[in-house]
Amino acid sequence: MFEGLHRYLFLQGLAPHGYCLLWDPALIWTHVLADAVIAAAYFSIPIALWLFIRCRRDIEMSWILALFAAFILACGTTHVLSILVLWVPAYGLEGAVKALTALVSIGTAIALWPMLPKLVALPSPRQLQLALDQLKAEVAERERAEEMLRQSHKLQAVGQLSAGIAHDFNNLLTVISGNLERALRVSAEQPQVTRSLTNALAASERAATLTGQLLAFARKQPLSREEVDLNAVVRSITAMLERTMGEHIVVSCDLAPDLPLLELDRSQLESAILNIALNARDAMDGALDHRGELHLSTRALAGGEVALALRDTGCGMAPDTLERATEPFFTTKPVGSGTGLGLSQVYGFVTQTGGRLEFDSTPGTGTVVRLLFAGQNIGNAGEDAKDNDGTVADC
Repeated sequence: MFEGLHRYLFLQGLAPHGYCLLWDPALIWTHVLADAVIAAAYFSIPIALWLFIRCRRDIEMSWILALFAAFILACGTTHVLSILVLWVPAYGLEGAVKALTALVSIGTAIALWPMLPKLVALPSPRQLQLALDQLKAEVAERERAEEMLRQSHKLQAVGQLSAGIAHDFNNLLTVISGNLERALRVSAEQPQVTRSLTNALAASERAATLTGQLLAFARKQPLSREEVDLNAVVRSITAMLERTMGEHIVVSCDLAPDLPLLELDRSQLESAILNIALNARDAMDGALDHRGELHLSTRALAGGEVALALRDTGCGMAPDTLERATEPFFTTKPVGSGTGLGLSQVYGFVTQTGGRLEFDSTPGTGTVVRLLFAGQNIGNAGEDAKDNDGTVADC
């Protein structure tokens, strides 16, 4: 049996393949070199696939790669035998290896075609990168939402404490103010006593204003809601802002026509504008260029929102300061120069109204504070804000 197999593989009395090439050295070595290079490349591919499978054991279809490796290895062996038969007539062995290669190739093809839909469905590196970028964005958004929630809880806790203190303090101030007014009526003929009592009454009134700020921050301040024309409020407060800001700061405004009316507390809105303007004035006093500008603008946004933006050319805020801008009692001013309740009062008022407060600030370029309110479907305001040609009017 073994003798017959040996005769089939090697001893058939046939001439080697080199005889067909007339033993021409150029032809012989062309075939040898070409087949040797092809065989070396074929043999290297299964090694690379084996290393890949070993390093990536998580690949579910590693068996198809192993089948490919066997097929490529068989193809490389046929090229080695092509070199051998140039001198040895081992045509039977060459045929047996080709038959084995055919079987492996058929098995690989049969296994590959059903796997084609899964292979096509595999995400590309670009798709994986996009998915990774989207996941990173979602994680960042979630972290931002969690940070906002923690900040909201902190502000809520401080707000509850502030509201309780403000209510009790306001009750005490009511008693103090009442007794001071009574004492003023009694001491009308004593100027020195009257002056002292007047100063004390003024201080109690300022303290009452402070409790109002605390209640506004805590969103416990009762609001007197009414239909308000935002452009009219801005125009009415502009003159006071010009006097308050000083000669070195220019106050300008850009009012959009046909704004919907807002339902909110007008006095609280004016107080919010004034608080933001005072912060802007201090920021511009601290800037290198003492010539500043406060610009007020109104716009109607998509979704029925109305925006009031106040932009200054001050020193701006660093990111860590910007994150704490609405915290109660937080201030970057020197001791005795501010209570730290201005922006927290604005935040409380806007939030209680159902609106939003946004900041856009960069150190050295100024700050933009936006108050966004929900417009009411009760008609348009600001018709008188148009010029004769229908364009947007200044203040």
